Amino acid sequence: MLTFRNYNIADWFSFYRIAIVPILLLILWLEEREVFTWMLCISYITDAIDGYLARKLQINSARGAQLDSFGDQLTFLVSLIGLWVFENQFIRDQLFLILLAFTPYLIQMLLAFRKYGKATAFHTYLAKISAIIQAAFVLYTLFFGVIHGFFYLMIVVGILETAEEITLIFLYKKWEKDVKGVYWAWREIRTGK
Repeated sequence: MLTFRNYNIADWFSFYRIAIVPILLLILWLEEREVFTWMLCISYITDAIDGYLARKLQINSARGAQLDSFGDQLTFLVSLIGLWVFENQFIRDQLFLILLAFTPYLIQMLLAFRKYGKATAFHTYLAKISAIIQAAFVLYTLFFGVIHGFFYLMIVVGILETAEEITLIFLYKKWEKDVKGVYWAWREIRTGK
């Protein structure tokens, strides 16, 4: 039986990101843009902290990778809802591009659940870069307003990252965590290391 004592500090940062979602949704409902943005900023910061702590303290685990990924997905979802509430016209204007980027992501999730029975937790370098760009775009937009070039960069990097994730799903027969990227996966598979 698993108890709360079995969770490490990195897991607790992931739990924070999961637990704060209902509060963020309430703040959205109240239309408190500044409070929402600052609390979302804290969620993004905890995302950076949990991964750093897991690597630094060597407390990486499959459970922790799944918690981190779930926290990331919820944080990104609530940030999209925040953009819908506070930047509705921009989202409506860019809906085609958003759906164009989101569709491969849904395909990637379906492939992962079909093959592994759970979401991927590859945490590739490209996924980290994409997450940083997404967080920076969302926070900048909510604090200061939209920069269209930044939005297009986020879309392109997001599509590339999703394509890499799909490729990795086809490369790995069983679920893996913390894969650096396609190059390293091919090298690992080819050399057997």
